[in-house]
Amino acid sequence: MPARFARLRIAGFKSFADATTVEILPGLTGVVGPNGCGKSNVIEALRWAMGEANARNMRGTEMEDVIFAGTAGRASRNLAEVTLTLEDTSGLAPPPFHEASDLEISRKIERGSGSSYRVNGKEARARDVQTLFADLASGARASAMVSQGRVGALVNARPDERRALLEEAAGITGLHARRHEAELKLKAAEQNLSRAEDLKGQIEARLAELKKQSRQASRYRNLSGAIRAAEAELLAIQRAVAEKAREAAQLAFNLADQKVTEATVAAAEAATLAAETEAALPPLRTAEAEARTLLERARIAQEQSAEAETRARSSLTEARTRVDTLARDHAHASKLAADAEAAQSRLNDEQARLLQEQVLSPAALENAGQAEDLALEIMREAEARANRATEDAARIAAESEAARRALGEAEARAKRASNRLAEVQAEFTRVSAAIIPAEKLRDAEAERAAAEAGLLAAREAVTTAEAARVAAEAALAAARADASAADSAATKIATEYDALTALLAQKFGRESTPILDSISVPPGLETALGAALREELSASAATDAARHWRQLPPLDLAVVPLKSFANLVTGPAALTRALSHILLLPEGADGDLHQGNLTPGQILVSRQGGVWRWDGYTIRPGAASEAAVRLAQRNRLKALESEKASSRQAAEAVRAARTQAEQAERDARAAEQATRTARQAAEQRFDRARAEAVRLSAEAERGNTKLAAVETQRDQFAAEAAEANAAFDDVKLKAANLPNLNEARTAVETARAALSVARQAEAAARSQLAALRAADAARSKRLEILERERDDWVERARDANERLTDLSARRAEAEAMAAALTDAPAIAANARREALDALNAAESHHRRAAEALHVAQTAADNATRQARGAEAALSSAREARAREEGNITAANHAWGTVAERILERLGASPALPDPPADITSDSEDKARKRWERLTREREEMGPVNLRADIEAEEAEAAIATIDRERDEITSAIAKLRGSIGHLNREGRERLSKVFNEVDQHFQALFARMFGGGKAHLALVGSDDPLEAGLEIYAQPPGKKLATLSLLSGGEQALTALSLIFAVFKCNPAPISVLDEVDAPLDDANVERFCSLLEDMVRETGTRFLVVTHHHMTMARMDRLYGVTMQERGISRLLSVDLARAVDLVDTPGHALAAE
Repeated sequence: MPARFARLRIAGFKSFADATTVEILPGLTGVVGPNGCGKSNVIEALRWAMGEANARNMRGTEMEDVIFAGTAGRASRNLAEVTLTLEDTSGLAPPPFHEASDLEISRKIERGSGSSYRVNGKEARARDVQTLFADLASGARASAMVSQGRVGALVNARPDERRALLEEAAGITGLHARRHEAELKLKAAEQNLSRAEDLKGQIEARLAELKKQSRQASRYRNLSGAIRAAEAELLAIQRAVAEKAREAAQLAFNLADQKVTEATVAAAEAATLAAETEAALPPLRTAEAEARTLLERARIAQEQSAEAETRARSSLTEARTRVDTLARDHAHASKLAADAEAAQSRLNDEQARLLQEQVLSPAALENAGQAEDLALEIMREAEARANRATEDAARIAAESEAARRALGEAEARAKRASNRLAEVQAEFTRVSAAIIPAEKLRDAEAERAAAEAGLLAAREAVTTAEAARVAAEAALAAARADASAADSAATKIATEYDALTALLAQKFGRESTPILDSISVPPGLETALGAALREELSASAATDAARHWRQLPPLDLAVVPLKSFANLVTGPAALTRALSHILLLPEGADGDLHQGNLTPGQILVSRQGGVWRWDGYTIRPGAASEAAVRLAQRNRLKALESEKASSRQAAEAVRAARTQAEQAERDARAAEQATRTARQAAEQRFDRARAEAVRLSAEAERGNTKLAAVETQRDQFAAEAAEANAAFDDVKLKAANLPNLNEARTAVETARAALSVARQAEAAARSQLAALRAADAARSKRLEILERERDDWVERARDANERLTDLSARRAEAEAMAAALTDAPAIAANARREALDALNAAESHHRRAAEALHVAQTAADNATRQARGAEAALSSAREARAREEGNITAANHAWGTVAERILERLGASPALPDPPADITSDSEDKARKRWERLTREREEMGPVNLRADIEAEEAEAAIATIDRERDEITSAIAKLRGSIGHLNREGRERLSKVFNEVDQHFQALFARMFGGGKAHLALVGSDDPLEAGLEIYAQPPGKKLATLSLLSGGEQALTALSLIFAVFKCNPAPISVLDEVDAPLDDANVERFCSLLEDMVRETGTRFLVVTHHHMTMARMDRLYGVTMQERGISRLLSVDLARAVDLVDTPGHALAAE
């Protein structure tokens, strides 16, 4: 085996939070532990390091789920890393590790960053790592990674899905990956070729468009020149018009400036008059203001006198209202004083009554307390009597119930003892009768010895038949290999023959058959004839074809010392003249020396394809032609016809030999099966005889033992029955002497009735005492309240008397004030009339002053309006001048705009044409219309590509580049197709070779796992091994031949394991993982399974990792790894080397210890 798996290091992967190393040592390594502790995580870490890319196969939803997620006591990790160390790997890894003797392959994943691979510390692609393991018959999904699910999947798989096992056995799993990669490259290359063709078509279409655009660009340039000339003519006319407009504007401005001067003089005179009239206004305004002030003062005095009169009348009314209010308050206070005296009398009467009741209350309370105490004592005595009666009745009832139960138990015990004694006595009688006689035991032992002798003889016969069958299988394998080789050779020849036939049957786009199909050319001259005639050979011999050869009479030719093709080639008469002109150049001769001697029409050709024509045209040797290739193919087809027949005959002969070998192998198998059947019958007879002898001996031993036990039980049960009867009599006597329970219950009822009467009397006395105490408390509280209310009414009476005195004084004061205010309203009315007379005089004086001011103001306003009119005329004149000045500016701007446009459109020193002598609007419109028409024609052309010539040259260069790249891609496609064909041929050869080997191993392993029976494999569904499915036919011992799906569950598991290990033997992997595959097997099959594993270790050197719960499998391991979870959610590994442990146990003074 070229490589060895040495160790596996796990850090932060799933439940392995801490770094853990698993040493993968030679032999069988078991992984054990309770469910859920992380055993499968070890296996998944190995598969993950080998390149597993599906998160669901890692029992997660995304790949980051393999990172340790944390527990209650541990924080989660951000990365996980698994490292796998391989030894002796020289030549296995891809460059630059091709020569490395050891490889350390690690895979690391970080949250949010994805996973990465490293080989010996350097970055590597996932595909390279997966291919590396596939070449080692390993990998995340290899057949060496076996689980219960894998076994079930193999059972339920379709035949074409099982073909993957054969591919692994043939070692072409990596070949598949390489073929797939080549197919992807081929597909990409074909897509690139298609894109290149599409791009070329697009560029060619673009090139045609660019040529059209180039013509448009030329017309665009011509129109642009005409537009520039028309625009120059228009600008010359516009400049002449602008100059005339500027001169007219200057003349109008001079006239407007003269009118401004005249308006300025008139405005000055009007302003002087307005100033004089305005100066006379201030004295008049002062007089009017003084008169207005006197008027305002008189008005204020009149208003104040009116307000004084109103206040006097209001004060008199308020004084009279106050007198009335105080009279009413005095009457109300008198009533309050009378109410207070009445309330004091009522409270004194109630207080006297309550004090009298309070004197009598202590005697009544004492009498009620004594009555309550007496009733309470009587009730307590009644309760005591009732309690004593109840206790006596309960005790008597308990003693009666206990006596009843004891009596029942004693009676049941006595009955059970009697029944057990009767049963034991009957069992003793039955066991005594069932004892096996000694004569029967001796007969059974004799039968076992005879069956054992027959079994030994049958096993010797089977050994002899197995040897004969192995020899027949070897002969059959050799015959099959010969037949397969002969079939492959015949198939190869037939395939080539069919391909050439189909190729030569093609019409090459013509309706008639080319004349070259009618020519017979000796081998070696195909290239020469094809080089001479080339495409002319594709013409037809039929005269109705578009291109054909017509028969003509031969020509007289000069005698030349060279062979003519008319003598070398057999062909239609229409080619006679052409073939006679074609001469063959001898080997080693120089065609250039003979070319000058050729007569018109002659052609000199060499066997290598060189051509020298009479007119000087020359083709050097080595140039291929389609006609030469077709002629060579026709010659090859003729050669294949004979080879096809001979290969078919050879294949039939080899197949006949294979049929004979198969018959001999079947005969050997039948003979072996007969001996195995006889051995099976002998084994069954021996098993039956041995089982019968063992059974009889065991039954005899069990009978004697049971008889002694039954006899002991009989004596014990007899003693127990006597004891139970005595106990029953004693309990029955005690139950008869117990007191009368009914009398005790009657006494309880009487005592309870007396207790009820005493309780009612005590409750009545207690209620009366409580009522008296409540009445006394209420009376005391009412006396306190009466004392407070009497004090309140005394205070209210005092307050009422004080208020009466105060109200009398205030009433006298209010009456005096009302008398004093009686004459005040009349005095205020006289003062108001005097203020009104003064107001009327002030209004007359103010009116005269205002009229004088109005007259002067009117004269000033008229003068001001005249001044404003003159100013308005001046302003109009100035605006007219400004307008004319604006016209000058506009004319200058128009002239400047024309000049700027001329500068912009025609340059600094334009050569403008002379404007017409008579410049009118018609001449300018005519020039503008011509310019607009030319511009519109250019715009109607639409967008014009002025770089069309440059872009056309670039497109032609791009087409040339695409043609060159297309040739390169075509060459690459041809190489890729050749590589894929080679990979397919290699895969078929390997699959065909390995199928028989897998079938032989499967048959042997099946018989070994089942202890007999037979099975075989078959390719179904297709003749191509790469497409065919793998079907399994099995016949367990004692059953009919059936497919895998028709077997029982255990038989399916054993059959699937036999196939897996058969594949494994053909292409052993450095490591194999078996995850609880022994779960569905019974102990006998587990024993065979473990023995097979030990043989596989010795034969292949594979290192096995076995996950198991079966104690027999654990016992057969070389070492054990125990997976524990002492800390919740954290897995740990403990290892035990069983071989070393056995040595330690065998050595005195040592004990087994876990490493």
